[in-house]
Amino acid sequence: MMFAFLKGMGIGASLIVAIGAQNAFVLRQGLLRHHVFTCALICTLCDICLIYAGVAGMGALISSAPNLLLVAKWGGALFLLVYGARSAWAAFHSGGMAAVDEVPRSHLAIVAAAFSFSLLNPHVYLDTVVLLGTVGGQQVGDARNAFTAGAMLASTIWFFGLAYGARLLAPLFAKPLAWRILDGVIALVMWLIAASLLLG
Repeated sequence: MMFAFLKGMGIGASLIVAIGAQNAFVLRQGLLRHHVFTCALICTLCDICLIYAGVAGMGALISSAPNLLLVAKWGGALFLLVYGARSAWAAFHSGGMAAVDEVPRSHLAIVAAAFSFSLLNPHVYLDTVVLLGTVGGQQVGDARNAFTAGAMLASTIWFFGLAYGARLLAPLFAKPLAWRILDGVIALVMWLIAASLLLG
């Protein structure tokens, strides 16, 4: 149980911390201190719903079609290898990101933007519905619930931590080196998970 929970947290965290449109949006709102709670809450709830749907749906499909497990494993591993390569490339080419002064957007505009970044990004579906769903579907009984809870907790901690911790990170992430180190770590984690899928 605990192993499945930690596995869900680990895989969920390694996928969600990858720098992308959604995280950049949350980070920026945190740096600007504009509707921070709303932004973090919407992104978290969307992720939780997608994780649940992915694990539940993929688990049922895998149970009824064993060959799908093999396809999903190879597909997930390939995606992770490519994702890792992209992060590795970014580790050598990324730049700094600093908050800029701007007129705060309305609460409704932030709500719309948060839903857009959470639901209109294809990588969100690949990460939560396909990849987490595939790995979660391999868990049996209570271990599946523990894995799902771990992945959901990772999303909750990440989004709220990123949103409210952004003000502390502003000086650090203005430096390109910080982004490069983070992307390098993400690349290694992606490749390790891909290897575990292929060898598991």
